[in-house]
Parts: sequence; C-alpha cells; structure tokens
Amino acid sequence: MSSTLKDSTLKNNELTFEQFKAEVLNDYKLAAESREASLRGRKEVLTGKAKFGIFGDGKELAQIAMAKAFQEGDFRSGYYRDQTFMFAIKMANIQQFFAQLYANPDLEHDPFSAGRQMNAHFSTRSLDENGLWKNLTEIKNSSADSSPTASQMTRALGLSFASKLYRASDELKDTGFSNNGNEVCFCTIGDASTSEGLFWETVNAAGVLKAPLAISIWDDGYGISVPKKYQTTKGDISTLLEGFRVNEKGEGFEIYKVNGWDYAALCETYAEGIKKVRETHIPAIFHITEVTQPQGHSTSGSHERYKSKKRLEWEQEFDCIKKFKEWILANNIAEEDELSKIDAEAAEMVNTSKKEAWKAYISPVKNQIKEAVQRISQLGEKTAISQINELADSLKNMLDPIRKDAVIHLKKALWFSRETESPERQSVSELLEELLKENKFLYNSHLTSESEESPLKIEIEEAVYEEDAKTLNGFEILNACFDENINRDPRIFAFGEDVGKIGDVNQAFAGLQEKYGELRIFDTGIREATIIGQG
Repeated sequence: MSSTLKDSTLKNNELTFEQFKAEVLNDYKLAAESREASLRGRKEVLTGKAKFGIFGDGKELAQIAMAKAFQEGDFRSGYYRDQTFMFAIKMANIQQFFAQLYANPDLEHDPFSAGRQMNAHFSTRSLDENGLWKNLTEIKNSSADSSPTASQMTRALGLSFASKLYRASDELKDTGFSNNGNEVCFCTIGDASTSEGLFWETVNAAGVLKAPLAISIWDDGYGISVPKKYQTTKGDISTLLEGFRVNEKGEGFEIYKVNGWDYAALCETYAEGIKKVRETHIPAIFHITEVTQPQGHSTSGSHERYKSKKRLEWEQEFDCIKKFKEWILANNIAEEDELSKIDAEAAEMVNTSKKEAWKAYISPVKNQIKEAVQRISQLGEKTAISQINELADSLKNMLDPIRKDAVIHLKKALWFSRETESPERQSVSELLEELLKENKFLYNSHLTSESEESPLKIEIEEAVYEEDAKTLNGFEILNACFDENINRDPRIFAFGEDVGKIGDVNQAFAGLQEKYGELRIFDTGIREATIIGQG
C-alpha cells in the first residue's frame, strides 16, 4: 500500500514528484501543528490559563485524509475531536483554537461561538452581518458542535437528507443552498458513543432515506476509561453493522474499515468512498481503527490510570504521526532533517499563535481589572474601610483574572460601603453597571435572531372575523393554513408519523399528499429523535 498512493496519485492527477512531495509534506506539517496545539493546549489548562481542555490528538491523519474529500457546499456535523479536520479545510486556525480554549468572548478571535462553547466546538456562519442567508454552496460549512455524545448524529441526518430533497425537487434549483444535491454531510463520532441510541436511530434512518451521509468513527479502544469490549457487542462496531451493508438494490450503507495510522489507505479510502456517496446518495460508514489518544480523554485525568503498560507502549509505536514519518522516509519522499525542520517550525508557530491568542484575551480583562482596582482603592481611601483596601489588593494580585473577578470585587466594595455615600462609591457603582452591560452583550446577545428577519419583529395583526363567518373544526383551519403555506413556498416540506398517506391522525394534512406529492408531504418511521434531526 505504501507505494500505491504515490504511483496512483502521480499517474491519475498528473502531478510531478515535487508537487506530490509538497502535498505530503504539507500534510505532515498540518499534523505536526495540530499535535503541538493539543500538547500546548493541555499545558494551558494545567497551568490555569484555561479551565478545561479536550483535544483531537491521535486522529490527525484520518482527519487530513477526510478533509481532502470535503468540498464547498458540504456540511460537517461532528464533535470535539475534529480540530485537525477544521484546520485542514481552513475553517479554523491555531490562534482561533487557543482563543476558544481561553473562552475569548470577542467574535473576531473566536468566530465559532465567541467564548460561549467548550473548546474544540466548531461552527461556521450561515448568515451574513444583516442576518441574511449566505450562498452555502460557495463555502465549506460546519454545524455547531454540542457536547452530549451522539447528539451530532440526528442533525447530520437532517443535513444529508436536505441534499436528497434538493436533488429530487425541481423547484429548489439555484437557491444558494444546494448544487443539485451534490453535498455530503460528514459526521464524526467516537467509537464508544456508537453505543448511544441516537447513533443507531440515525444509522437506521439514513439507510431508509438513502441520504448522502458519511459517518466516520474514531476507534481508539476506549470510552474514557472503559474499553470497547464493555461498550460494543463483539467489540467491533463495523462487524456489528454488517447487517446494514449495501445490497444489490442499493439499500444500506457502504462500510469501510481502515487503520488510523495508514496515510495511504486513508487517503484512498476517503477519496473513493466520498465520491460514491456524493454521486449515488448511498450513505457510508468509515470505521477508523487502531487510533491512539496520546494524552488520554481530557485534561480531567491521566490515561496511565487505566491503560496497561503494553497498551501505552503500543500507542507510542503506532502513533499516526510517527507512522506517517516512517512512511515518508521509507518511500524516499523526504529526508529526516526536512521532517525535523517541519517539527521545529510547527512548534514555533503554535507557540507564537498561543501567545497572540492569550494576549488578545487577557488585555481587555487586565484593563478592566486595572480600572476596578483604581476605583476600589479610591473608595477605600475615602471610607477608610479596611475590607475595601483588602479587596483592591486581592484583585490587583490575581495571577490570571477573568471578567467575573472585577464584577465580584466591585459588588463586594459596594456592600462594604453600603452605609456611605460619596462620588467614589458612585464611581464604583457606575463601573459595575458598565461591566454588567458589556457582559450581558458578550454572553447573552443573539440567543434569538436580532436581524430584521427575526419573527419577534413581526407586527401583530389582530384577527378580524366577519359577522357571518363560518365556524370550522380546528383541523380544517389547520389544513387550510398548511395548504396555503405549502403552495406559497416550495421550501416547505411536511413529514412525520402518519402525516403522509392518511394526512395525520387528526386530519390536519388530509388530502395534501395527493395534491403536492410524496416528496413534499410524507411519512416517517416511529423515530422521534431523527424526525427532529430531519427538521
């Protein structure tokens, strides 16, 4: 396999050896940078600059290979191990990665959630600054991650199912949302999380719907400290999924199994597998085995506590970057000193990015702390209340303060001086009010739409009834409203248990499938979570 990728790539893509070498070394550079970001990220947590960290080390090669098949218009629905993939598709960079680790609330520094989500939670913006839809076919897209394991699955189903609908509907061409349904939804999940019901419900639904969903399972042998023999029947998820394998009718999933340290096999498998998903809309599962997790599950503990010495030695030997380096040297693509230079440059770049991210985060915080210390000190001098002076000293001497610290100390200063009135106390109160207002914007704005398209900005129009207005049953009114809206907007679809053929058990959709067809109004199985995901 080691020479196959080089030979086929040079032949099929008509690349020169130098071009091929440049691509391989760029992949090595990316892997080295992402690994260094994981290592330094953990240190930032352990030194107190960040509060918690969870990283994607050990999965670098598989994600680089997967990224090669990801195109404009595609969507990602993943979880908190996908940093290398986001770096590879250039929807995230190292400095932004650290900005999020520090929870920087400035959108310019953390464009994924402005400090509101846990680290390694990524998303892209589907709306412009005016709250209007972007042309999603021209950008690479990532839905916002969520921490509960397997919660990304149901949304992945909906994103892939959308491509199916866009391809099938003649009325939805050239909308800016889809290029004839050629988009694939890339879903990622850890092997242990395949034990969740949401995983199985989604796999079943995607097979039924024949939606272009590509599920990558990172299999590092554990779910936190629990080995997969306690997680999965037979201890092998792709073996367990054999019943879903595609048949001669095109029903089911394509299933691929490849080692996470095998660069050549990963690149070939993802290129061929995703191409097939994109063209046929037959979903696929990529079971990436023999993955390592060099730093353990998260910064909350050490994997040395639950992994045997033999397992730890194996993980060092089969570390994907180590194996990638061996493959490069064995195929005479680069020399040892070239790779060492890349390693050194990666370490330097990540360190610089980390420092810049920290500076951008801490500077406004320190300005707040400085101003709070000054006003509290002035209040302490005015009142001669010792506790207030102690507050000023406490805040001034904090090593790595956060925004909350200024607020807490200002509130305490007001409490200790509650029986006094002075310009100095008023000054403390004004600063507190200013900071609370700023923090409200940083952490509570945009919880709902604030654009002109917001439904909250629609003027209420009171209902007016004619004196001789006919009285109808509720289901008849609902039916008329659904009919009007479905006729008005081809983007509206209705689906659910019993919605299609019988028009809903309460008849709110009676006759609408006959009128608009099975593409617009249709039944689903009894699978509530994935119905929400489809929505």
